[in-house]
Amino acid sequence: PQGSRGELLLSLCYNPSANSIVVNIIKARNLKAMDIGGTSDPYVKVWLMYKDKRVEKKKTVVMKRCLNPVFNESFAFDIPTERLRETTIVITVMDKDRLSRNDVIGKVGDTPEGHPGGSRGQPVPPPARSAAGGDPSCWVS
Repeated sequence: PQGSRGELLLSLCYNPSANSIVVNIIKARNLKAMDIGGTSDPYVKVWLMYKDKRVEKKKTVVMKRCLNPVFNESFAFDIPTERLRETTIVITVMDKDRLSRNDVIGKVGDTPEGHPGGSRGQPVPPPARSAAGGDPSCWVS
């Protein structure tokens, strides 16, 4: 869509027996070009938030000069079941800049508890719109 900042394909899976959530950052496509040369140097930051407080951060590698990066990176966070309701995962797609501050391409956040399957260890789709081919995806806004 016009004005779109791109799409991010990811998956979330909560394992109650291990008290952990795995965030899989799969790929992005049609990212907005943030650099003068018409490309971006994207990477993804994943924040674990508890009661609106940042608890832990993980990030992918930077993909240089790429608007359709494939990350295929997984991050595990420990979340006790009793904290799940007040836990939020915030995912930010960033553009790495060498000489200036890194740019935010887009951001999405959600709570794993709010999804079907979120407390049963099943794969949990993010707030989704079907991409071509039926893959779950998040619109980066």
